[in-house]
Amino acid sequence: MPRAGLSSAAVIERAAELLDEHGSESLNLAAVATSFGVKIPSLYKHVDGVQGLRRGIMLAAKAELTAAMEQAAVGRSRDDAIRGIAIAYRDWALRHPGQYPLTVRAAAPDDADDEAVSAASVAVIFAVLAGYSLRDDDAVDATRFLRSALHGFVSLETGGAFELPVDRERSFSALVESVVTALAAWGGE
Repeated sequence: MPRAGLSSAAVIERAAELLDEHGSESLNLAAVATSFGVKIPSLYKHVDGVQGLRRGIMLAAKAELTAAMEQAAVGRSRDDAIRGIAIAYRDWALRHPGQYPLTVRAAAPDDADDEAVSAASVAVIFAVLAGYSLRDDDAVDATRFLRSALHGFVSLETGGAFELPVDRERSFSALVESVVTALAAWGGE
């Protein structure tokens, strides 16, 4: 009989918390088992080793980030939606610095769950970009541009690279406004 409180979701959630608190070196079954007060074999009933744990965290993280971006875009269009997505993306990444790197990889082609959660994320961005009349290949290019800008900023920020004495919020706002301007021009306006 499974120990009370242990489930696949609970194990993955705890591992994600440890990952955010302690970094990638904390992503091991021993740390997760200790946090629950159980032995490592108890976890195998719920996850398929470290790889299963990593995959579960990645799927949950991609879904959570997508939900945050989607919520930020609801009821908004074009520039306001891009601003909302950008803020939600950064806020989520700052709250989840250990999980964030797991969200940036393309879906594994043989993993239907990963393909689905990754497609949902892209769909949110494509829907907003349609407001700029960006579709098909142009939407792919613009999505790559948006993600590159946001990921670059977030990666540098979470990596401790922004130590100059200028307010980060000011810098982030300038980045987002530059993206908005570029997308409007890209859409032919």
